[in-house]
Amino acid sequence: MSRLSRRSETPPFHVMEILKAVAVRQQTHNDVILLCVGQPSTGAPVDAREAATRAIGDGVLGYTEAVGNRDLREQIAAHYEQWYGVHVGPDQIVLTTGSSAGFTAVFLAAFDPGDRVVVTRPGYPAYRNTLHTLGCEVVELDCGPQTRYQPTVEMLEALPQKPAGLVLASPANPTGTVIPDADLAAVVDWCEANDCLLISDEIYHGITYGDTVAQTAWKHGREAVVVGSFSKYFSMTGWRLGWLLLPEHLARPVELLLGNLNLCPPAVSQAAALGAFTESAQIELRQHVARYARNRELLISRLPDIGVTDAIAPDGAFYAYVDIGHLTDDSLGWCRDVLDATGVAITPGIDFAPVGTGDRALDGDRFVRFSFSGTDAEIDEAFDRLRDYVRDRG
Repeated sequence: MSRLSRRSETPPFHVMEILKAVAVRQQTHNDVILLCVGQPSTGAPVDAREAATRAIGDGVLGYTEAVGNRDLREQIAAHYEQWYGVHVGPDQIVLTTGSSAGFTAVFLAAFDPGDRVVVTRPGYPAYRNTLHTLGCEVVELDCGPQTRYQPTVEMLEALPQKPAGLVLASPANPTGTVIPDADLAAVVDWCEANDCLLISDEIYHGITYGDTVAQTAWKHGREAVVVGSFSKYFSMTGWRLGWLLLPEHLARPVELLLGNLNLCPPAVSQAAALGAFTESAQIELRQHVARYARNRELLISRLPDIGVTDAIAPDGAFYAYVDIGHLTDDSLGWCRDVLDATGVAITPGIDFAPVGTGDRALDGDRFVRFSFSGTDAEIDEAFDRLRDYVRDRG
């Protein structure tokens, strides 16, 4: 007998299927260039790794508080004061096993099965899939290039029913766009006025370009949940450590959930994260951002080689979300064919905008996401291959 719950019907994250094919290609050809991976190509800062080594050498790394070590929470509070001029108390901060565990805990604490929660389309698929698995009704809000793929109060007002929650990401995955501060303030105010929990995904903060500034939602109100992470700017994806800023009514419920689901975040990762705030570590991390900025310019300059001339330049993160409707109406099949023919791995847009769930012009079957977190040489070589692939099939 086989028993499966309805929750087991979680939709796939299609990029993981691409990564399976990458493993096969690498074994047979050893020529893969990863433009699909949503993580830095660099390791944790030197000071963070040394802090982890000291913690391991000093003895037992046992359980911490369910909400994480206070000294790291105090350091994160200081980080908000320094970066945003926003005062946050350490007791308002909860450390989590990656931001993913933080999202799950907040969804569990705030929403009941059947609650309507808004996510943007295109948007990160794990929001949609996790909410679906927990029994929530996911409402996809079509956010096109006219608003740089970000939601507006006008869109929220146009919804037929007021939602229980809204997930907003800035800088966003897959588009890399940042919501303007005035628009963020308006969304914060709307959510508070309409009893809608705003969950502000700020995990790419620190990675922005030019004059762009990504503001925290807590600059404008303390009823939102803010999600942060050591994965992206801090270059610590595999260390699985994130944090939440929580309004008062959610702090205790989230603590209790995390204590039962995870016990505590990884102790060694918490020790390493303290090292990631040193001045030398910050210099190292800012150098990574400078490299992403150069890669961004290079990738944008190479997009015309595959016939793309109207892509929206990302404000932050390390992604470009690109309309390739002139090349295919099957982004997953196209990405598989490109990998088979060239060794270049790209993420299909259907991960971020499922087909047939909203505005046809935004359907992900005609979009792909490029990651530019690697090296400039990899990007150049990848686009040489893509240029030839597109030309040969022209």
